[in-house]
Amino acid sequence: MKFRPCIDIHQGKVKQIVGETLNDEGKPVVENYVSEYDSSYYASMFQQDGLVGGHVIMLGDGNQEAAIKALQAYPKGLQIGGGINADNALFYLENGASHVIVTSYIFQDGELKQDRLEQLVSVIGKDKLVIDLSCKKKDGKWFVVTDRWTKFSNIEITPATISQLEEYCDEFLVHAADVEGKRSGMEASLVEKLAGWVSIPTTYAGGVRSLEDLESFRKLSKGKLDVTIGSALDIFGGDLSYQKVVKYCTE
Repeated sequence: MKFRPCIDIHQGKVKQIVGETLNDEGKPVVENYVSEYDSSYYASMFQQDGLVGGHVIMLGDGNQEAAIKALQAYPKGLQIGGGINADNALFYLENGASHVIVTSYIFQDGELKQDRLEQLVSVIGKDKLVIDLSCKKKDGKWFVVTDRWTKFSNIEITPATISQLEEYCDEFLVHAADVEGKRSGMEASLVEKLAGWVSIPTTYAGGVRSLEDLESFRKLSKGKLDVTIGSALDIFGGDLSYQKVVKYCTE
């Protein structure tokens, strides 16, 4: 089990927000934390601590400059997501990203756009692609959500879906969107299911808020999943020691 750190960028600043409050209507976004440090500060910290495969997420427009600053501070150590498509993916890889992360680009109108997925793979190769299966629960099942987690797709996360998509990517990133950013505990049933279904590196995000949660996560996932933690960490205004998390996952 690896700890995969995150750098979320909103309006050019490193922030921790409640993801499902992002919108295009000008409504206020719920911010858990706004950092006084820039993105390269965190990238350098993660590099010093030997943390590989964390992700930089651009939350909306106007974040490219800050994102590139992080990627160049830690070349090939971070992945990037947020507005990635077949036209700009190479740009981010050439500027230091190890992988690009996509959701809404390949999941549109409720369906998987197979042509877009295949085009992206043809441009960058499957070994540079992370598919984000951000999801919410509906009628007892997990469905991929898109457009800043505001729209349910028709794509249920099942063993068959996982198996199909593994043919096209190097890793999965899975945000449990109902609990992400709320420090309310993880989605245990999703963690258990993912651990039983995936055969490629997969990072779970959402609700982990303590070392006890980390221990529960490790047991539930049988060590098969990696974990990311955001708002709960003391480096992002929370109570959970970043250094203790690094130590726990390293040992």
